Amino acid sequence: MSVIKVGVIGIGNMGRSHVQLLGQGKIKGAILTAVCDPFQDHLKELLKDTAGDVQIFKDEDAFLNESDIDAVLISTPHYDHPRLAVKAFAKGMHVLVEKPAGVYTKSVAEMNKAAKESDKVFGIMYNQRCNPIYQKLRELIQSGELGEIKRTNWIITDWYRSQSYYDSSEWRATWKGEGGGVLLNQAPHQLDLWQWTTGLMPKKVHAFCSYGKYHDIEVEDEITAYVEYENGATGIFITSTGEAPGTNRFEISGDRGKMVVENDKLTFHRLTQSEREFNATYKGGFGKPECWTIDIPIKGERTDHQGIMQNWVDSIAKGTPLLAPGEEGIKGLEISNAIYLSSWLKEPVELPIDAELFYKKLQEKIDQSSFQKKNVEKVILDVSKTH
Repeated sequence: MSVIKVGVIGIGNMGRSHVQLLGQGKIKGAILTAVCDPFQDHLKELLKDTAGDVQIFKDEDAFLNESDIDAVLISTPHYDHPRLAVKAFAKGMHVLVEKPAGVYTKSVAEMNKAAKESDKVFGIMYNQRCNPIYQKLRELIQSGELGEIKRTNWIITDWYRSQSYYDSSEWRATWKGEGGGVLLNQAPHQLDLWQWTTGLMPKKVHAFCSYGKYHDIEVEDEITAYVEYENGATGIFITSTGEAPGTNRFEISGDRGKMVVENDKLTFHRLTQSEREFNATYKGGFGKPECWTIDIPIKGERTDHQGIMQNWVDSIAKGTPLLAPGEEGIKGLEISNAIYLSSWLKEPVELPIDAELFYKKLQEKIDQSSFQKKNVEKVILDVSKTH
């Protein structure tokens, strides 16, 4: 297959960016062949600078059945990601899905099953995996340089959003429309990197979410989560869209020191010997292991969304290993689902979570959703106008 024919479904902010990368020939070995969005009336204008003819669809079934594409990039609202991916796999298409993988793990597990049963390439848009800082961090941790991990701590509060951002669309920041707030919209990248770089998934989560604390929204705009790992390590994850200027600091402490990612730098506070060894053998009372502070040199440039798309196309065409396999999207989502569930139940929860219980609780939130109520009221009003 010399050139991969790609279609994009969902032409919002991210979808437009993907269309431009493909349409302007910035993804080698791929060509934009079709786009689909039922709500966009200006797709022709968006496509004016693209190379070649691009089919335009407003109906997803027509797009999947009639477009001449080998692969589909899904950048629709969150709830639709698994459903559309399953449809695409059934049509024999390769799939790249935007983050998050979905809203609840029950549907994402079904998507992963469909991917496994197909022979198609399945990726997820975890573009932060293309950041050489996090690649180097993962490399150092996985190679054992840090020793056994004791604690993780990520404060990511520089996701500031104004009220006007949330007011830009009725579906935004609602349980019915978006499925959540900062955890589902802004922080999926950090939730992915948290477990991808360390190689650790929590076994228990105790979390506290604040709903509409800084904004007039029904979903969370601040969370604090405490986690425990199988090896006895603990972790903290804090995020918010209501702090300015905010902080982005990721710390991982281990037996051989501490690594810190902050301000686009990776710093290794490296102990000259194992802390456990020092603790057991040192006889001087007060004292601590010798530590060297090292600014780790980072090679390479961030390729972000373009990097993930190019890697996905190369995997289809050449069998190149995926940097972000789609099946791994369920890991970060499992953590966010656990955070929500713990907050709703007001108690710690074990991982893997009870997927059915989470789905039930989510439906309860949707039933109480102001977005849902607004739409019901609108339907009633529209019906009354016709009688």
